[in-house]
Order: sequence, then C-alpha cells, then structure tokens
Amino acid sequence: MDSLGALRAVEYGYLDERRQVYLDHTGAGLPARAQVRAHADRIAAGCYGNPHSVSPASQASGELVERARARVLAHFRADPAEYAVVFTANATGACRLVGEAYPFGPDNRLVLTLDNHNSVNGLREYARGRGAGTVYVPLEAPGLSIDATAMDAVLTGARPRAGTESGARGPGLLAYPAQSNFSGVQHSLDWVTRARAAGWDVLLDAAAYVPANVLDLGRFSPDFVAVSWYKVFGYPTGIGCLLARREALTRLRRPWFSGGTIHVVSAQGLWHHMADGEAAFEDGTVNYLSIPDIEFGLDWITGVGVQSIHRHVTSLTAELLAGLRGLRHADGSPLVRIYGPQDTTGRGGTVALNLLGADGRVIDERIVGRDSAAHGISLRTGCFCNPGTGEVAFAIDRDVLGGAVRTATGTIDDYLGRLGLPSGGAVRVSLGLSSNAADVSAFLAFAAQTYRDRSPDPAGLSPRLVC
Repeated sequence: MDSLGALRAVEYGYLDERRQVYLDHTGAGLPARAQVRAHADRIAAGCYGNPHSVSPASQASGELVERARARVLAHFRADPAEYAVVFTANATGACRLVGEAYPFGPDNRLVLTLDNHNSVNGLREYARGRGAGTVYVPLEAPGLSIDATAMDAVLTGARPRAGTESGARGPGLLAYPAQSNFSGVQHSLDWVTRARAAGWDVLLDAAAYVPANVLDLGRFSPDFVAVSWYKVFGYPTGIGCLLARREALTRLRRPWFSGGTIHVVSAQGLWHHMADGEAAFEDGTVNYLSIPDIEFGLDWITGVGVQSIHRHVTSLTAELLAGLRGLRHADGSPLVRIYGPQDTTGRGGTVALNLLGADGRVIDERIVGRDSAAHGISLRTGCFCNPGTGEVAFAIDRDVLGGAVRTATGTIDDYLGRLGLPSGGAVRVSLGLSSNAADVSAFLAFAAQTYRDRSPDPAGLSPRLVC
C-alpha cells in the first residue's frame, strides 16, 4: 500500500467503513480524522473568548487567529508586506467583499470569462448598479478554454487612465477562475500578469484550484484571491478568505460598517472612521474557534505534500478519463460524452460528462443522481452554478438565450424545453486527496452496469433543483 493508500485507510477510513464512494471533491473536500481530533483537543485544553478585547481569553483567541493569518500567507508564498488575509465565510463571501467595495463607475468595466461560478458572475450587479459595463470573454469549444484572442482584445482595448472619478487605477476589474468548477479546465495564470500590466485589477477565484495545486503569489500577484478552506481540507466549514494586495485593499470603499470594522464612530454625529487593513473587512466577531483549524489543515496537506496530492489526483483523473472513453454500448456507440479536455493536459481532477442511452440521447441527470445515490456514490449533477460554461458545452445559441426564453414562466423543465435541451445539466465527478483507484472503478462499473444498452425513461422524476 502506498503512502496515500495508507492515509486513506487510517484518516479517511470512514468512507470504506460505510461503503461510500465520494466523488464530489469540487463541492467539498473531506476532513481527516486527525483534523477533527486536533480541533477537539484544542478547545478542550484552553479558554478562548471574543478576540475584541484584552482579556486573557481574548488574547488567546487573537494569537491563534493571527497565527492562522500568517500560515495562510506562508502557504501561498505571499509577502506579508504585500498581501493581507481577510477571513470570510467562504469564497463567495470573499467575492462579495470585492464586489460591494470596488470603485466601479461609468469610466471603467467589469470583465468576466464565460467560465465563472455564479459567485463571480454576481459581481456584474454591483457594476451595473454603479454604471459600469460588463464584458464577457468567450470560451473556445470543445476544449472550454478561454478564447485568448478575445481576452487579449479586451485587455488591450482600454488603456489605464489616471485620476478617474471612480478612483479605480485603470480600466476596471477582471475576474476569472484558476480552475473551472464545471469542466476542470485550468486557465492560465499568465492572464493575471498580462492584465495587471495593462492596468487592470484582477480577482482570481482559486476555490477549485488550490486543493490540488500550488498557487505562488510571489510569482503571480492578483489583486484579490478568493478561497474556501473546506474545499481544500474538508474541515472546518464556514471559513474562507480573501487574500488581497494591501495597495488594492486601500482602494476599496465599503458601503457600510459594523462591529469590529471601525476605529471610532458617532451615533449622533453620523460619522465613523474605518479600521485599517484586514479589520475593516471582517464584520463582527470572526469564527475564532475554527479559524485556528486552518493552520492545522495547511500543516496537514503540507505534510502530505501538495505536489504529491497533485500527482495523485492527476493519475486518478487519467484513469477516469480513459475508462470513460472506453465505455460503449453493444453497437459500439459511446456511453459517455465528456465536456472539456479529453486527457489530463490543462485540467484538474474535475470531470463533467453526460451519460448517453442506447438511443444516443442524453440520460437525464436526475436519473443519474437518483441511481448513483442508491449505489452509495456521492457526485454532483446540474450546471454547478456555472451557467456560462454550460451554455458553451451544450452549444446553446446566444440569440436563444436573449430571446423569448428570457421571460419564460413555468417550471425549469419548461425552460429547458424552450432551449431544446434534453437534460438540465451534466454529471460532475471530481477527485481529491482521499480518492483512490477503487472509487474510479466503482463509478465506471456503476455506469456500465446501470446504463449500457439501456435508454432510461425520466418519467416520474422529482422536479429539478434550481442551480
């Protein structure tokens, strides 16, 4: 048994003990038993209070929170003089902080790639509310990578302007994912450097990337980085962070203040002065009992080795892709349609696919969700809160999306009917640290045994969940 196999048996043994096949690492990582024990031991051994004080209990909490902050910076090889760490509830909360406080205005733009999680797509509402336009950079089919020509045209089409009314330092904000949560495509981090050189601020969504890849902020220096820690090592949930260049952080203007974010405030005088640095963005009391678990979690995956995790996930992904390509019906027709890269070049351990019936039609993803659950397999179905990539993957015409479908009423199935889609989304299989070859084999066997030479009828399925 290799080292990761031994780790699975000891630290993630609850999977095999409960006969669970977990294939949703892009949705959430899994915690090692050691992480949970460390949390319990720390809480049981100390006295920790609200860090907004100078009491012994408060100081104990504050010291652990600051240690976690420093550990995050070290993990991303970020210079503490250049970067700050703002703790949030998740990557979504980190994106919201940027969106609500970024100096959007009529003189700048928000640039998004079609491959973006809805937590990033939602930034366009902040831009719209302040008169800034939103531009989407298309994807290239079938690989679902960013259209490099279009991206270059957008980035170089607007040069930096000094002294703009909005306070932005240049043309605006570019936001894109380091790795797609839909297709697993890894988009070049060189776009960070090229965009910043052209005067753009950059928000990098790293939530799907960092669980199995090294992100070196000493080499690539986005202005903002969004991370969810439960996706990296499973525990604790409800903790993420915004890594921000300190210079970029000073240009954000929050639309409100709260406890913990101000130096001084007057109720009757109607004035306030915001705190400096990270404190101005951490509303109320941070989760001081769980934030220290980040330090242990980062030490945990560092001990395993991020590069080792990367190689492990890449190897399993190669097995999965090869197995999927080999699944055929008796007549030789494919049983699987894979979206995005067909091998491990330029991708992570997230694989989006649809299963095809013997008649060649897409099997409704609700059927796959129902059947896989019955077999003890945890995976994800739908559009994964990434509508742009889904629209490209399913080849939905832009004119159709902007036409009568936009104002359609009724069920989601009615909406899909107007789009001419046979299914409401795809099936997503994603691998991580605790995955093994048996998990891959279990999914391949399930797909073959359940759907080979069959065309399941979707009648009687429950209504679709909203993406």
